[in-house]
Amino acid sequence: MSLAAEVRKKMGDDWLPALYRDRVRTGRTRAYTLALEPRELRTEIFYSLLGIELKAGNKRFACPDLGTARYLQVFARLGCDSCAVPYDITKIPAIADDLETSWQKSLLILDEACAERSASVRGRLRSALIAELRNEIEEIGAGELMPEFRQSTKQRSP
Repeated sequence: MSLAAEVRKKMGDDWLPALYRDRVRTGRTRAYTLALEPRELRTEIFYSLLGIELKAGNKRFACPDLGTARYLQVFARLGCDSCAVPYDITKIPAIADDLETSWQKSLLILDEACAERSASVRGRLRSALIAELRNEIEEIGAGELMPEFRQSTKQRSP
């Protein structure tokens, strides 16, 4: 059994791709393209005069609020090409909290499992875990570019 499979088993319902599938993709979402290299990236959130920006590698993304920046930061760390962003912005901060917690918990379980191994082996195992997370998220997909809107605007039923 691979280490990524062991981490997935220990995480259970808190596995990051499972949270993404169950909490994000089940609702109305819009696709957001990050177009990043498929590898782990350092990310940083900046507060500028123009608003909040997420820096991932050498790219910067303008974000409407801190919750969205934190949400996108999880996917940028993994090097995801695209992800789904909930259309209801009030849900984004809570989901970002859960995704960040899952990310940190995954890393703690990985560190615990690799305690006696050399630094180079730990690095390869971390890269393998990140690749597994990224692949599962990409399999779930980012969905449509824009959510479907109901055309009916009548408030009363006939």
